[in-house]
Amino acid sequence: MGGNGKTEQEQSLLHDTLSSSDDSTHLKRTGTTWTAVAHIITGVIGAGVLSLSWSVAQLGWIGGPLAMVLFAATTIVSTQLISDFYRYPHPHFGPARCPSYMQAVHLYLGEKWKYVCGVFVQQSLCGCGITYTITAATSIRAIQRSSCYNEGGEQATCSDGLSLYMLLFGALQIIVSQIPNFHNMAWLSVIAAIMSFAYSFIGFGLGFAKVIENGTIQGSITGVPASNMANKIWLSFQAIGDIAFAYPYSVILLEIQDTLKSPPAQHYTMKKASLIAIFSTTIFYLCCGCFGYAAFGNNTPGNLLSGFDFFQPYWLIDFANVCIVLHLVGGYQIYSQPVFAGVERWYNKKYPNSEFGKSLKVPLVPTIELNPFRLCFRTAYVMCTTGIAMLFPYFNQVLGVSGALSFWPMAIYFPVEMYCVQNNIVPWTRKWLLLKSFSFVCFVVAVAGVIGSLQGLISAKFS
Repeated sequence: MGGNGKTEQEQSLLHDTLSSSDDSTHLKRTGTTWTAVAHIITGVIGAGVLSLSWSVAQLGWIGGPLAMVLFAATTIVSTQLISDFYRYPHPHFGPARCPSYMQAVHLYLGEKWKYVCGVFVQQSLCGCGITYTITAATSIRAIQRSSCYNEGGEQATCSDGLSLYMLLFGALQIIVSQIPNFHNMAWLSVIAAIMSFAYSFIGFGLGFAKVIENGTIQGSITGVPASNMANKIWLSFQAIGDIAFAYPYSVILLEIQDTLKSPPAQHYTMKKASLIAIFSTTIFYLCCGCFGYAAFGNNTPGNLLSGFDFFQPYWLIDFANVCIVLHLVGGYQIYSQPVFAGVERWYNKKYPNSEFGKSLKVPLVPTIELNPFRLCFRTAYVMCTTGIAMLFPYFNQVLGVSGALSFWPMAIYFPVEMYCVQNNIVPWTRKWLLLKSFSFVCFVVAVAGVIGSLQGLISAKFS
């Protein structure tokens, strides 16, 4: 796998990839460091930031912040590795582009691992779509409840259902999903990134104001007490899963890198953008997570902004939730576009002469073209993620399961294995042992997160 010679199959694969790259040269890559930062922040700061106060509350004043810093450091290592896989076989001079994570795995590790990777890629992307639907619906409901309480007071009977709001968000995503391609979405990412900073600032500000109002910093070193040690362990593991969801964006990194112009070489720009984005998001995460816990202590809610139901002024809470919804509209698309592009590429390759896959002009509106396959598939995909979100509307638990399942394989295992192949790392050398040890430790953390989150999800569903 890491040899210098290429078999006939590898030559064919490289030729196919080169052909694919040549076919895409008409795509105008104009991305810069700052558009990449906007894409990353849109993809990273989303549903996860709202659960961080709860995660800190479960882990305590030492474990919570430390876990966030360690996940940030791990994400930096992961993104630095993945950025070098965009070109094959050399990160700077490689003739073949890898515009998706799966294509990189295919070139570096072979076809078998591409299919294994594909399972985790789809799980990660679909998981983000599901959690974003739940979070957006929660924020829309919060806006409605705020209006209800403002009019009727704290004793008013207000709706607690989420299904209607999930359907509304899903209907909006069906429309937005018809945007032609990921390369033309920089404007959406910029808006979404601004929204994410806005509600992060508001969450931090409200937490800070609540601490001032209380006159004390709540919380403890060990975190929220549980009825027994087993429950404490489950909740701590679930908190790890939630933090894992908040960080890695490995699965969309190469798609973002494929939007960048050169020179300079795309991997240099991507590494710089990743450092800026992760540093910025970690500061926000620490502020939101720690001040939220300091404000609410043992009563820290699963969704930070839901803890301010009766906090004045109402309009500020409403504005924060509007920002969340607008951000998640863009965030949902950031994670859905790779799914759309992959399936549509497969269909066009499988059925090159199919009329169903060709764009048609809309009658009476000749400037608009409609692709029947794209319309049907993207609509069905949004309907599926919406349906699953309605079946499991449990914010923290779904975040934890999705984050923990995708963390190790996508952010650690595949990048480490591809790095070993790219750089011909000899087994049992010091560097090889260090990389494998790093991968194993992250695997243990991921397993803990999956177990804790699944236990919480099952308990929530059947309680």
